[in-house]
Amino acid sequence: MKVIQFYKSETQLIKRAAKQYRDAQHQLYNRYAPKMLSVCRRYIKDIHFAEEVMLGGFLKVFMNLNKFKFEGSFEGWIRRIMINESISFLRKEKQVLFTEEMASYTEESWNNINTELEIDQIQELIDSLPEGYKMVFVLYAIEGYKHNEIAKMLEISESTSKSQLFKARKTLQQKLNQQNKISNGAIEI
Repeated sequence: MKVIQFYKSETQLIKRAAKQYRDAQHQLYNRYAPKMLSVCRRYIKDIHFAEEVMLGGFLKVFMNLNKFKFEGSFEGWIRRIMINESISFLRKEKQVLFTEEMASYTEESWNNINTELEIDQIQELIDSLPEGYKMVFVLYAIEGYKHNEIAKMLEISESTSKSQLFKARKTLQQKLNQQNKISNGAIEI
C-alpha cells in the first residue's frame, strides 16, 4: 500500500489539525501513537489501561493544538501531555504511594551492574517496582527530568523524589543481581 503524504511540513499538518481537519488529525495520530503508547506503558503496567490513557491524551492534544506555540519539539509537547495523563490516571487509581525517608544517595551503587537482559525483561523489572519508585525512576532515568521538576509534577518534595529514585535503583540493582545469579546458574535454594 502506497502512502501519499498530503502535507509538506509538520507545521502545516499541525495547523490543519488545529482547524479540526480529521485527515490531518489522523496523520498526526498515526505518526505519534506508537511512541506515545510506549511513554504511557512506562508508567502503566496494563497495556489496555496504557492505551486508554494514550487515547485520552490524544483527545487532550487535539483539543489544545491551538495552544502549541511552535517553540520546541511538537513530539516533546505531546510527550509531556502523555506523561501528565499517565500520572493523573495513577493518582485516580490511588496506586501511587510516596514515602518520605532520608537516605544517603550514592551514584556508584547503581553504575556497576553488568547484565544482558532484553528490553521486555527490563520493562518487567521496572513494572515490578512500587508505583512511587517506578514513577520517579521513569521520570528521572528515562524521561530526563530533574528532581525539582519531578517534585512539582508529582506534588512531592525534592528530597522525596531523590529518596524514591534511590530506593528504585537499589531495588532494581537487587533484582538484577538476582536475575544474573539465575542466568549464571548460581541461584541458592
